[in-house]
Amino acid sequence: MNLERPAFVLHDHRKPRPHFDLRLEENGVLRSWAVPRGLPGKPGENRLAIAVPDHDLDHLEYEDEHKSIADIGWWEEHDRTPRRFVFTLHGRRDDVRYVLIDTGTDWLLRRTNDQQRSRT
Repeated sequence: MNLERPAFVLHDHRKPRPHFDLRLEENGVLRSWAVPRGLPGKPGENRLAIAVPDHDLDHLEYEDEHKSIADIGWWEEHDRTPRRFVFTLHGRRDDVRYVLIDTGTDWLLRRTNDQQRSRT
């Protein structure tokens, strides 16, 4: 992992209910969202993302009998406003661009239509 780039981890939780947690390193913590159905698989797809409390950076590589790492890598921000931000996850296998949109009650995670063509 490159320490100069902010890290991300996608945890696969099996209990109490199956879901994924997207965690983005920012300002010394892992900002976190529970994503019940996992990350969107195709451009234009949306998923509910529920903001959960920030986690310490030691959660980046944490696994136990109920939680495993589905993907890990680094992320880069492309654009941000108070209600949304656009970013790319550079994971183990691919680079995927998403936008997180604050709906006022929860968040919407959308896989963008404009995807990068090659690995960075």
